[in-house]
Amino acid sequence: METAEAKTNTGGWRGWLFLPAMALVFLSFDQFTKYLVVSHLALYETRRPTPALAHLFSFTYVTNTGAAFGFFQNGSVVLVIVAVVIILAIALYFRRVPGDEWLLKISLAMQLGGALGNLLDRVRLGYVVDFMDFHMWPVFNFADTFIVVGVGLLAYRLLLHPRAWSAEDFPA
Repeated sequence: METAEAKTNTGGWRGWLFLPAMALVFLSFDQFTKYLVVSHLALYETRRPTPALAHLFSFTYVTNTGAAFGFFQNGSVVLVIVAVVIILAIALYFRRVPGDEWLLKISLAMQLGGALGNLLDRVRLGYVVDFMDFHMWPVFNFADTFIVVGVGLLAYRLLLHPRAWSAEDFPA
C-alpha cells in the first residue's frame, strides 16, 4: 500500500529540497566548466583535447546572445523572461510529481539547473558561454546538454511509460 509521502512531493522537507539541491549540482557543474573555458581560452579560440579526435570534437569558446542553434540573436531580454517563466513552471510542476517518480524528478532538476545556468550567463554577461564543438553541430554547453537530456527523460517517462495517474496524485 502506498503512503501519502510516496504519492506526493509534500511528504516532508526532503521531498521539497530535492529539486533545488539537484538543480544546484547541475548549475554548479555548468558554471564551473564555463569558468574553465573563459579563464583558459580566448574568445573564438579552439583547443583539441587529443589529435586522434580533432576531426570529431574540440573546445571552442564562443558566445551566444540568442537561443538554441543561434536562433533569435540579440533576444536576451525576451529569453530571460522565457527562462524565468520556464523555471517557475518547473517549480510548480515539481510540486505535483508523485514522490516515487524519480525519473521525472531528475529530469526536472536537470532542466532547472540548465535553465538557471544559461539564465545566469545572460543576466551577468548578456550572452551565454558555449564551448563544446562537435563540428557538425552548433557549439553548446553543459546547461544545454542538461536541458536536452532532461526533456528527453521527461518525454521517455511520459510517452513510453505512461501511468494512469489518479486525481489524488495531483493535489490542488
